Amino acid sequence: MRVEDFDMFSTLLKQRSGLVLTRDKAYLLESRLMPVARKWNMKGLEELATTVRTRKDEALLRDITEAMTTNESSFFRDQKPFDQFRQLVLPKMMQARAAKRSLRIWSAACSSGQEAYSLSMILNDEAAKLAGWRIEIVGTDISSEMVERCKAGVYTQFEVQRGLPITMLVKHFKQNGDKWQISPQLRQMASFREWNLLGDLSALGQFDIVFCRNVLIYFDGPTKAKVLDSIARQMPQDGVLYLGGAETVLGITDRFKPVEGQRGLYSLGGFSAAGMKTAV
Repeated sequence: MRVEDFDMFSTLLKQRSGLVLTRDKAYLLESRLMPVARKWNMKGLEELATTVRTRKDEALLRDITEAMTTNESSFFRDQKPFDQFRQLVLPKMMQARAAKRSLRIWSAACSSGQEAYSLSMILNDEAAKLAGWRIEIVGTDISSEMVERCKAGVYTQFEVQRGLPITMLVKHFKQNGDKWQISPQLRQMASFREWNLLGDLSALGQFDIVFCRNVLIYFDGPTKAKVLDSIARQMPQDGVLYLGGAETVLGITDRFKPVEGQRGLYSLGGFSAAGMKTAV
């Protein structure tokens, strides 16, 4: 790939998705964009680059962006955040929201939906305690293809074997050939929509709990700060934010503070883990 073409594509991707690519990742760009070139009946990446420069076709730009977006996910990924959610965050939120009996949860950059549906399984287990509550899980992703997958709730044998206990598979899924579909009840608990984290988040409304895990690692410092500040504006003072194990707010923004004793969990300052015990 020509250097000028790599620079053009990397600039385009940073503007549209926040993704930062260094020149040593040229191989990744080539492998991901060649299928896009073939889809658009182009001879190769040079023709693709020329087309991008000469005409702003939104459908083509979307295909390029989606091809480069990492869609890695699994049910109950890393497990500990979900233990925190069940043992600490949910009980504290139920106590704090006892008057209005309403809870909104956001799964940002939700990929194919496993995180959102993992949360819905936990909430389903706690259904007796949550009787009369209005619970809303919203999943968003920049990829329209991923959003459609989320809505369908259909997963391969490989996907349901990754992190999903067999008891939950039997309880919440129905097998259809070599695929598994999550139950209508859990699909109704979560809604999904296409959304760019770099855009205006205000239309999404306020969220008590935000999962934005393993996303910031692909951004540079200023983009991380912008995204975190945007998320902070959509949360109450005692809301909680989940980040991935390799991510932190330290040195990036002063809006969020680590929740004492809870790795990967952050708050605007109004959430405390005092009096509760869960795995660190």
